[in-house]
Amino acid sequence: MAEILGMVTTSHVPSIGNAIAKNIQHNAYWGPFFDGFKPIHHWLKDHQPDVVVVFYNDHGLNFFLDTIPTFSVGAANQYVNEDEGWGIPTLPPYKGDAKLSWEIIEGLVQREFDVASCQKMKVDHAFTLPLKLLWPDEAVCPVITIPICINTVQFPLPSASRCYQLGKAVGEIIQSMDSDLKFLIMGTGGLSHQLDGERAGFINKQFDQEFLESMVTHPAWATQYTNHELIEQVGTQGIELIMWLAARAALGGHVKPISTTYHVPISNTAGGIMLLEHVN
Repeated sequence: MAEILGMVTTSHVPSIGNAIAKNIQHNAYWGPFFDGFKPIHHWLKDHQPDVVVVFYNDHGLNFFLDTIPTFSVGAANQYVNEDEGWGIPTLPPYKGDAKLSWEIIEGLVQREFDVASCQKMKVDHAFTLPLKLLWPDEAVCPVITIPICINTVQFPLPSASRCYQLGKAVGEIIQSMDSDLKFLIMGTGGLSHQLDGERAGFINKQFDQEFLESMVTHPAWATQYTNHELIEQVGTQGIELIMWLAARAALGGHVKPISTTYHVPISNTAGGIMLLEHVN
């Protein structure tokens, strides 16, 4: 049967890409964030995942305001990155596996999730930068990728509870696969940040730290909040933490914490990184 090795979650702001391009990852401002990936790099070398399932949110590269599905799954053999206007380098295409993706899509539909299946899909910084952070020395991402995009742009947004259930379903589907593939689950976005309006620059350190702790001890903790309550707690863009919830639910029950980093700020965002290992 297929195996889920663990979960990595990370913030994904475009300025991460600029820091990489300018080679300033190790200065005083960025160093604590990028250093948070050192134990993850060691873990990846030891465990060698074959597939990474990425829960992320599109920012207009693939979906615009006229067509935004609540949940969408890539069903292609390749995913292309294009210029988003942030001044960050465009990264090479990412390898997909349409057969694997369709198995997940069919399993989700059987579990009554109405997902959009994307046989062509552009992937933006929320997908590309986290993968680059995992394999910074590789010119091309070395693993199969499966993008699962969750709408955080245009209301109505899916609830934290619904995203948690989505992730749980994805985990069940993977674990039922007749395959010897090793999977890593990834959730990108957050943590607390507000990029515009009267609360621009808002960061809720206390909530962020409670949320990080809950990933280990009580993974469904944040599902008690409505979306409006979450936005009040973590800012408009902080709602991206629903990707972390989906990833944690996919990982399943017992986990071993390997590494956690919390660094404030990275581009007016609370930078969070976490690696949890699945325990049978």
